[in-house]
Amino acid sequence: MTAPLRVRLALSYATVTFAAGIVILAVVALPLAGIESTVEVDSAGPRTITGTGSGIGPHQLLVSSAVAIAVLVPLALAVGWFIAGRFLRPLQAITTTARVISAGSLHRRLGLGEPADELTELGAVLDDLFARLDASFDAQRHFVANASHELRTPLAGLRTLLEVTLADPEADAGTLRTACQEALALGGQQERLVQALLALAVSERGLARTDVVDLARLTSAVLESRRDRAAQRGITLTGDLAPAVTAGDPGLIESLVANLLDNALRHNHPGGDVELSVRTSGAQATLTVTNSGPVVPGDQIERLFQPFQRLAPDRRSGHDGYGLGLAIVQAVAVAHHAPLTTTARPGGGLTITVGFARAA
Repeated sequence: MTAPLRVRLALSYATVTFAAGIVILAVVALPLAGIESTVEVDSAGPRTITGTGSGIGPHQLLVSSAVAIAVLVPLALAVGWFIAGRFLRPLQAITTTARVISAGSLHRRLGLGEPADELTELGAVLDDLFARLDASFDAQRHFVANASHELRTPLAGLRTLLEVTLADPEADAGTLRTACQEALALGGQQERLVQALLALAVSERGLARTDVVDLARLTSAVLESRRDRAAQRGITLTGDLAPAVTAGDPGLIESLVANLLDNALRHNHPGGDVELSVRTSGAQATLTVTNSGPVVPGDQIERLFQPFQRLAPDRRSGHDGYGLGLAIVQAVAVAHHAPLTTTARPGGGLTITVGFARAA
């Protein structure tokens, strides 16, 4: 069984003291043992040295030194035990509190305070880690609760639809066909939500592959696939795409572009506009999406990038938005170490810029 750290430190301190005593005895005391001492003879006249006496004998010196070392070693052991306890006290507090926190009390903190040393620095790092874990678990709990609520809504609607249809004794083929169509619509709503949740999970997992990506070409393909939807809503969709090459996961980057564009189209108004631009700036390949739409308060921007968060919770344009689009965008940006900046436009809408690292 391994001895506690305090015991090992105390024994090490006593061992060093014992070794130092042996070295001093060998280097200093033994050579002095053979030196003869001078003796003064009392006289009435001037004091003169008239003879010499024998010095301290080796045996007497060695015995005295051994006694001194024998007394010094237990004293060093006791002092080492006390000093080790003082230095290890913060470590004991870290261990005790960490054991309590690991049992489920993530809100607890070490709070070692002063004096500032390596152990208190370690405590500060652990406090920061516990705070991030607490926030992460809290966000996870909210995410699960929100996902359960979002999934329960279409399921409850589907069940109600089927119960009402089956309870109608006069239901004919037309009624049943209409009910089936509505059930398919509700099933499609659930499928889109599950796909969005899966996309968010894949984005938060990180990069599974890294390839050279032509950001302009990829953005152009996503832009063309959304032109019909923009035309149906009377939204002007334009692109200013300059060549820009980056490195990353093509699927995740395409998901980022698609969610940015879908968010810009969804939270817009008839006659509005959406503009995509791709540029190279220094060591970055930047993608910028600018859209018109409702006025977004500056203090609400950060909240919109959290899962299931909407600017107006009761507003569901076409019931096709779940508050996951910008959360997926942020997860993909974090996975690619791409800075993401968002600015609210004075007249309404957002300007979102993602800066990917340029590839050679």
